[in-house]
Amino acid sequence: MRAAKPIIVLVDDSAAMRAFFEQVAAEADLVFHAYDSADASLGFLATSQPNLLFLNVMMPNKDGYTFLRELRREALHASTPTVMISSKDYAQDRTAAKELGVLEFVA
Repeated sequence: MRAAKPIIVLVDDSAAMRAFFEQVAAEADLVFHAYDSADASLGFLATSQPNLLFLNVMMPNKDGYTFLRELRREALHASTPTVMISSKDYAQDRTAAKELGVLEFVA
């Protein structure tokens, strides 16, 4: 029996980042979903747990940390593997990511 394909989700308001991830995902054997905001991803994340979640730190309306805190309150996402993406590399951002159980912080 073949294992299900990994599910990767990206939440990032940058069209360039979404396009980059889509290009990489097209070459891999996985299921990929990209959303331009936390709110846009809620429908999918309400019922699905990705194998890996990428969140942009700085987004309009709701930043990645706020969104991840909300997701962590849900049993489905209490331990969803997450990578934070940011154009800035500050110690306080890395600390906040670590406190939320983020796997990696990519600046």
